[in-house]
Amino acid sequence: MRRLILALALVATPVFASPSTDLKAVIDAHWEWWLDHNPVSASTLGDHRGDGKLEDNSLAAADRQAREAIIFVAHLDAIPDAGLSDSERTNKAILRRLLDEQAKANRFGERMMLFTTYAGWHQNFAGLADGSPFNTAADYASYLDRLAAYPTYNAEAIRITRTALAAGFVQPCEVLDGFEGSITGVIAANLEDSRFYKPFKGSAPQAMSEADWTALKARAARLIRETVEPEYRRFADFYMADYKPKCRRSVGVSDLPQGRDYYALQTRIHTTTTLTPEEIHAIGLSEVARIRGEMETVARGAGYADRAAFIIKLRNDPVYFAKTPHELMAAAALQAKIIDGLLPRFYGRLPRLPYGIRAIPAETAEGTTTAYYSEGSPASGIAGTYYVNTSKLSQRPLWELPALTAHEAVPGHHLQIALQQELDLPEFRKNAAGFTAFVEGWALYSERVGIEMGLYDTPEKQMGRLSYEMWRACRLVVDTGLHAKGWTKGQAVAFMRDNTALTGANIEAEVNRYISWPGQALGYKLGELKIRELRARAERALGPKFDLRAFHDRVLGGGAVPLDVLERDINAWIAGKQR
Repeated sequence: MRRLILALALVATPVFASPSTDLKAVIDAHWEWWLDHNPVSASTLGDHRGDGKLEDNSLAAADRQAREAIIFVAHLDAIPDAGLSDSERTNKAILRRLLDEQAKANRFGERMMLFTTYAGWHQNFAGLADGSPFNTAADYASYLDRLAAYPTYNAEAIRITRTALAAGFVQPCEVLDGFEGSITGVIAANLEDSRFYKPFKGSAPQAMSEADWTALKARAARLIRETVEPEYRRFADFYMADYKPKCRRSVGVSDLPQGRDYYALQTRIHTTTTLTPEEIHAIGLSEVARIRGEMETVARGAGYADRAAFIIKLRNDPVYFAKTPHELMAAAALQAKIIDGLLPRFYGRLPRLPYGIRAIPAETAEGTTTAYYSEGSPASGIAGTYYVNTSKLSQRPLWELPALTAHEAVPGHHLQIALQQELDLPEFRKNAAGFTAFVEGWALYSERVGIEMGLYDTPEKQMGRLSYEMWRACRLVVDTGLHAKGWTKGQAVAFMRDNTALTGANIEAEVNRYISWPGQALGYKLGELKIRELRARAERALGPKFDLRAFHDRVLGGGAVPLDVLERDINAWIAGKQR
């Protein structure tokens, strides 16, 4: 708390020593403030000030932080750009943007909607062990103290959700089928299988006696069985008895109070553009038409009458599907290692942090996406993780693995995020600035780099990549259709089914995600289009001087940034190369 008070005092009373000095002071103060409010993330980053604590998840805390964010913005606005270097102006603009968006988002009642079909407080907490350091006895003690703190955290989340329910801020009925499994599935029949007990299945940490280790494991068992799991039952009971019966009949967020304004804000946040939903919808339709033509060409080249005939084959022939979870994981791991070996030809700088591969937890797998990435922490010795969905194997075709792995592992999310953690940037930019349009745009662009890598060496894999690109183009149409144009879920599913090669279960999970998480899905295609535009511009301007490895290093060299900042940086890079 002392750090927070000092930080706020600094912001409320500018030093005015010099623009650079003042900016550094406010950036440092903000980082102390951020660490104070995010104790779990602080521990992951190697800062132990909040060990054993969970975030204050109350609405009062959110209101307080929004007010404090506005104070930071005021101080930033008082610092003149004159006298700042280009990099300092960028730091100032990015921090201001993040704080301003935090304050604005807090004004909407939708802030009380604490879970989607993709994530929620219960699943975030269930993954606590995966992102926590376990290098010392103190790390284990901190983890157990957090387990002990969960009842207070869970009670507050349920309290907020009750308030949201009373005000009509509730998820649509059409996305909630089976959601209760993401709650009750965390409760393991056997303690050894509990995700919470995972840190205690290995050997004792250094300098800890077997007696102390045994006592620590016994405390963990008691906390899991007597403290944590009863809270998951409490949430499940509330959800089934109170929440689900009052779910919303409409699907678009625009039907909620201030819904259109909220969606407009989410659109700006996730795309880092000023494009309207109508403009985004039109871009999506244009991209869908273009990609559909490319899919027709691939299908006919493979000997099929048209893309529809090829897609029927791809969706239904058992030869394209793994028979066991192990077979799917093995194929994904092999694909990842193949790409690993190709990286130095396309990227000059590679991260030091490795990544691993795991199956998505069973309690969420059936209702969630095909795969996702979880970042690691060099400070805490945690590798990045490529999570693969091994449920519903008849819906997980092997021909999609090259594009899927390029996106979620390398050269997509792991390469970008692990490199960002190593950059010489302010800490908030390395660890707290994840702009969807950049992060997901880069990952989708990485799927396209797979063409140059030779990943798509069969018509099936080529169609898999095109289907994945089409999937992201459809998002521009479907997300805006649902939340700005009055589409039904049935319209969204039909549009996805008609245009992509995705299987039915994937389409269902994806549309549910767009409905319950408005705007997030818009960043992928718009970010990818911008990166492709900038690469084409550089290739035209530089001709034989263009170096693809150097271009990739420049795009990744500033970490995740808004698209306008990326464009300015690449334009400056091109100008420098032309001299």
